[in-house]
Amino acid sequence: LVGIQPGDGATQVARMCERLLGYRVFADEAGRMNRSLLQSGGGLLLVSQFTLAADTASGMRPGFSTAAAPAEAEQVFGELVAACRLQLPSGVETGRFGAHMQVSLVNDGPVTFLLQA
Repeated sequence: LVGIQPGDGATQVARMCERLLGYRVFADEAGRMNRSLLQSGGGLLLVSQFTLAADTASGMRPGFSTAAAPAEAEQVFGELVAACRLQLPSGVETGRFGAHMQVSLVNDGPVTFLLQA
């Protein structure tokens, strides 16, 4: 899930692509998290999720002024998808930007990471 904030651009796209594809979270032969997505041969699903940028610091309702405007977010999200596809040509899928989607996943293991560029 990808949250885009105001001001995100080429620098954040390059860093996030590097982290998504290079972060070592897949098991090696010894069962240790020591392999990256590129090394594992897996695929990548990128789904834009503006609610990740919500301000939840106060009150009982999230604020979304901390998320990028839709036009800006769509452009940056597209740049991230393109950058990842350059390095993982056959293995990047996406959701549909701005659409109401039902995304199912199997969280295999006790770990979840928040990557920030």
